[in-house]
Amino acid sequence: MTVSFWLLLVFATVTSLITAWTLGANSNSPPFAPAIGANAISTMRAALLVGILAAAGAIAQGGAISETVGAGLTAGEPITPLAATTGLLVAASFMGFGVYSGYPVPAAFATTGAMVGVGLSLGGEPVFGTYQQIGTFWMLVPPVSGGMAFLTATILRRDDVPETVGVPLLAGIVGAILANIRLGLIPHPTRTQGSVAEAVSFAVGNPTIVDIPVVVPLVTLLVGVLSFRFIRRKTQQSVEKGIRTFLVILGSVVAFSSGGSQVGLATGPLEHLYGVELGLPGIILLGLGAGGILAGAWMGAPRLLQATSREYAQLGARRSIAALVPGFIIAQVAIALGIPISFNNIIISGVIGGGLAAGSAGVSRRKIGVTIGFWLLTLCTSIGIGYGLYQVLSILFGIQ
Repeated sequence: MTVSFWLLLVFATVTSLITAWTLGANSNSPPFAPAIGANAISTMRAALLVGILAAAGAIAQGGAISETVGAGLTAGEPITPLAATTGLLVAASFMGFGVYSGYPVPAAFATTGAMVGVGLSLGGEPVFGTYQQIGTFWMLVPPVSGGMAFLTATILRRDDVPETVGVPLLAGIVGAILANIRLGLIPHPTRTQGSVAEAVSFAVGNPTIVDIPVVVPLVTLLVGVLSFRFIRRKTQQSVEKGIRTFLVILGSVVAFSSGGSQVGLATGPLEHLYGVELGLPGIILLGLGAGGILAGAWMGAPRLLQATSREYAQLGARRSIAALVPGFIIAQVAIALGIPISFNNIIISGVIGGGLAAGSAGVSRRKIGVTIGFWLLTLCTSIGIGYGLYQVLSILFGIQ
């Protein structure tokens, strides 16, 4: 390995850490804003939890999306140090522009586009099947997130569904899903990640009835029931106290999911370099990304949390719950499929859907149109800039 290889590797790693820092400061903060707005937790305590939970999610769940970003977007040519550096520079520049300009730049769109661009510029072949899967998922996010939020908000607003039932029911659903989320720390015989329910099933010999596994459904039901009973007791003592408790728990699981879904945007470009060129285990790279997210959350999240908590306070605790529940579910589906996603896309869609249940989305059509247009512009221009910038840098560095 040449000196230029190590220099580029160091520069790419630093750029990756900066990207992770940006994600920790911005993309992982909104889940706790509703709890702060409802006075369920202080800003500084929320920032502390955001960093810890997002970093834990990055290590436990970030591998699938990191692999997709680093090796699944183009085929035939591995990502070199210069290509990784180029892709990260383009993605970080887009995210930096979004932070300072106020435009809604989705990190997933910018990073995916940049890595497609540099991969094609390297001579790689497009992977249209992956593009179709990612594009379909992205297009389904707004209607699915908005629809789920609309349904959730409708249930919470119904007079014939007491809040001592509606809120615990949502808690039960979240708990049942938590029992089945895939974690890299849990072994599985056929894939790299397993769930708590599967681990229990394997531990007791994976029994079946009429060739149907029974332990996983039973564990799922048990965790769901326990979650339901816990929040139901809180809401029976005090409805508002129960809602605030659920907001803190919901913010925690969404922050954890956010770390798992976002870290791959920072570490993915380095997958080939760390895993193949250096022969290091994937946990090392995810640990670096988690460290960047942790630092970003602790250093940059308090300011953003204070700002966004005021917005969520205006939405109300129930509408905030309606926006966050779909965010958690969709993020976990994306992690299971290895699809990079934009949390802004999910949360904004959820806020709109929850607002429709109250008779008004609270967001202008013009703002929605501008946001969607800017997302598409980000994706297209990041591909072009990634492709062109790598061509320029390869000439400057004498790489053919």
